[in-house]
Parts: sequence; C-alpha cells; structure tokens
Amino acid sequence: MIVLGLTGSIGMGKSTAAAMLRRLGVPVHDADAAVHRLLGPGGAAVARVAAAFPGSGIVDAATGRMRIDRAALGRLVFADPEALRRLEAILHPLVRQDERRFRRRMASSHCPLVVLDIPLLFESGGDRRCDATLVVTAPRRVQRARVMARPGMTEERFAAILAKQLPDAEKRRRADFVVQTGQGRNLTLRRLAEIVRLLRRR
Repeated sequence: MIVLGLTGSIGMGKSTAAAMLRRLGVPVHDADAAVHRLLGPGGAAVARVAAAFPGSGIVDAATGRMRIDRAALGRLVFADPEALRRLEAILHPLVRQDERRFRRRMASSHCPLVVLDIPLLFESGGDRRCDATLVVTAPRRVQRARVMARPGMTEERFAAILAKQLPDAEKRRRADFVVQTGQGRNLTLRRLAEIVRLLRRR
C-alpha cells in the first residue's frame, strides 16, 4: 500500500484537493477531521483538554455531552506557544492512533493507495510516514483572497498562521508532486488524476 502525504499552506486548496482525491476513489485520512472528533461531544480528548484549559469545556446542547469550545480554546492557545505545546501533547498522539487504525483498515482491505491529509506534514515530520508527498499551491494573491474571505479572519491572524508554517516555496521544494490550484478546478482534478494513476501503477 502506497501512502501519499497531502499538505499545503493555508488557503492553497488542500481541502478541495482532498475531496477530489476521494472522488477519484482514494481513501483519505483527514487529521483536522480527527481533531474535530476528538474535541467533539464525547470525544476522547475532551476530558483532558477541558482539565488542561479551564473554560474550554462546554455541554453540547444537541447531545447533552461535554465538548470543547474550539473558539475559546483557540483564544487560549493562539498567542501562547507553551499552551499550544501542551495542547499538541494531548492531541497529536491521539490523532496518530486514529491514523494507524485507518492505515490498518486500508491495508487489510488491500487498498493500493491512501492519502494522509496533514496540514503541518513537513513541520511535524509526518512526511517520514509517507512514501510520497503532494503539495497544493496557488499564487499569493489567490491564497490571500481565499483566506481573507473566511469568517473572522484578520490580517494579523493570517500573518500569525503563516508564521507557524513552512514557506510555500520550501514545501514545493520538498514535495514529490506539486499541484497548482489557482487555475481552475478542472485542471486541478486532471493533475490529481494523473498522480493517482502514476502511484497506482507502482
């Protein structure tokens, strides 16, 4: 089974690329989605995160179970590197467990190719768990327009997020495959389909 790591800086089209890969029949493990489950109602990380960050735990109105208020948690850790490290020490091992379960399921079903969608793939060393890596990219003006259209985004927040990520040029340099996403969805899909065909032939 070939493992392809998918990443890209904020606003570069990674979520769209992951959705396209699923359309092409490739199973995708989404690290962000795993975090949402861990912090959602009854999630495996809720009790530990709520204890480590008082005020972040709330009762979900729909389920009656405890969940983490992601906005409140974000305010607690965004500008505090030590708090962010404590949060990552709780979440990262649990996300890795989820990833390992995904890989075992896919291997047992003889899946030839899977994707690990990891926002900080290179920064976290996740590329070492992959057979190949794919970076999505777009012109800076396209990236900025996409990001600034998000609810609650500010120039300061955008700059702070970029500061935590490897520069786009460095990601492209390290990648086995680079896909441009700023020239229309059809071109992006065709390029991804070419990569999938190539890897499946391996």
